[in-house]
Amino acid sequence: MSPQTLRELLEQLAAGETSVDDVLRRLQSLPFEQLEFACIDHHRPLRCGLPEVIFGQGKTPEQVEVIFARLAEAGGNVLATRVSPEAARRISTRFPAAVVHETARAVTLKQEDVPVAHGTVGIVCAGTSDLPVAEEARVTVEFLGSPAFTLYDVGVAGLHRLLARWDELRRADVLVVVAGMEGALPSVVGGLVRAPVIAVPTSVGYGASFQGLAALLAMLNSCAAGVSVVNIDNGFGAGCQAALISRLVGTRP
Repeated sequence: MSPQTLRELLEQLAAGETSVDDVLRRLQSLPFEQLEFACIDHHRPLRCGLPEVIFGQGKTPEQVEVIFARLAEAGGNVLATRVSPEAARRISTRFPAAVVHETARAVTLKQEDVPVAHGTVGIVCAGTSDLPVAEEARVTVEFLGSPAFTLYDVGVAGLHRLLARWDELRRADVLVVVAGMEGALPSVVGGLVRAPVIAVPTSVGYGASFQGLAALLAMLNSCAAGVSVVNIDNGFGAGCQAALISRLVGTRP
């Protein structure tokens, strides 16, 4: 349950529009709900400002559907990442309002408005092969209420493509930069902007890239100041970090 939903529920109780028993029923699953195969943290939005999100990889389609349904029944917005096509089909059949993001391998369901962050997030990726991870980051950022724009296929193999969009790059308050191969793009971007850069290595590349390890090590050794790094292919984690940063923009004197 999000802070907004809880506030609305308490306001309804104060106004006499709902009963104490109904409020207790709505709150009985806080702080968590124990299922046979999962323990759902309904209290996470109140505690952390980020909702419980379903990581679909390794779960059966049936398990993903059940967890998605229990989160949806709580009244908040729901995000599932790394979802198989079968799990996405089951969710969209059960929840027609759910949106399947095929490239990102994610499913979202919007049931309540989210406060819009003042900061803007730029999602930058080196090549088309990096799009699934970049799109996972974008979907996460927008799900959490932060405006986002994308600059795709602007890797260092054709640096003029990035420099041609320098003005767009510099309007971001925080940047998520996704790259595989040698992972050089975040260092280049970090040398051009004053915004924090969140680097995401991907498992894209030939044999000696070691499924993204080469890009990860290159990003960890970036000579550009202000670059942080998440794990290989972790577009979701980068999106969460970027959204949290964007929320801080314009909130302090």
